[in-house]
Amino acid sequence: MSGLKFKKGTAARIIFLSAVLLLVVLASSCIQGLYPVGWSGGAVSGDTLYVGSQEGKLVAINLTNESRRWSTELTAPRTGFNFGCIGPGGGAPSGVAIYGTPALSGDLVYLAGYNGKIYAFTADSLEVRWLYPREGYLEPVVSAPVVSQGKVFIGVGDGKIYALDAATGDKLWEFATGDNVWSTPVIEGDTLFVGSFDHNLYALDINNGTEKWRFQTEGAITASPLVREGNVYIGSFDRNLYALDINSGAEKWRFAAENWFWAQAIAVDGTVYAGNQDSKVYALDAASGTKQAEFNLDSPAASVPVQVGNNVVFASREGILYRINTEGNTMTRLADIGTEVLGPLTANEGIIYIHTQDLTLHRVNAETGAVMMSVSLESEE
Repeated sequence: MSGLKFKKGTAARIIFLSAVLLLVVLASSCIQGLYPVGWSGGAVSGDTLYVGSQEGKLVAINLTNESRRWSTELTAPRTGFNFGCIGPGGGAPSGVAIYGTPALSGDLVYLAGYNGKIYAFTADSLEVRWLYPREGYLEPVVSAPVVSQGKVFIGVGDGKIYALDAATGDKLWEFATGDNVWSTPVIEGDTLFVGSFDHNLYALDINNGTEKWRFQTEGAITASPLVREGNVYIGSFDRNLYALDINSGAEKWRFAAENWFWAQAIAVDGTVYAGNQDSKVYALDAASGTKQAEFNLDSPAASVPVQVGNNVVFASREGILYRINTEGNTMTRLADIGTEVLGPLTANEGIIYIHTQDLTLHRVNAETGAVMMSVSLESEE
């Protein structure tokens, strides 16, 4: 459709209907035989990468010898609109979907499931240290946990932000937005920044959940904010990327693209690089929002990019990785892994890791583009 031209009103309707369709499919647990699949990214500590698998398990991969360990499977009630679902061919889902990337702190790994549970696992044994809530379930969780100052913060499908004690899982406070929260919070100092489907970006005091300010856009926010040098950058389903003052939430500038901003942007040396569902990456001056360059990926940019040296690496939805040199704003095609990419990229020691929907962790050399042997996340049972 990229080669077709529409009148302004028609294009707007197509964008709106596409957004609605995507949200219906992802937010519902079962639409015409579909069920939640998850797109967890990887988190690295030392020589171990942790990722949530399609089987509904936390997987620990030793990056030096490729040995793997699996947690027990996350469980969910078998009834209810959001949790119980029959997959294609009449079979049940292989496990609870895990969308958020694990968070690491001390000897614990924090993870949330689409079953409405938040978990703390011991990093060495992958045994559950605590879970929240201990009884029952919250609404589905798409957001990833973040850890700061002894607290775990996460957004949930009930529209709330929860703050839990990182050691015990006890609830410290909660803050209610007006709709689902898929955005992963970002912490800067004593302030938490998070977006909501209610169109607002919130700044909250991490100590007690008090609202400091909010900024209203004209569309849902699923992306995580980017905080850099006194600014908060956030993309919205209203097609705009905004730069806001970190202290007041006052708008400094906005940039309009042709479609919605789904994933978090990345900033390097005064330039913000933001992927868009219009299949482009925009390079914008961080201070003014002036467009410095744009790059065509030929399919939507849904995953969170990574920085490797002087390059930022984006993945298109169809599975092609592109490398943008930040010194000259030039783009080259890095690799094609041959399968759809939805989750965030992970980089460690020159290797890019991509978790895809087929229980596979792909590896690409960030310098040469060589596609290395992938690692299976399937349990050895």
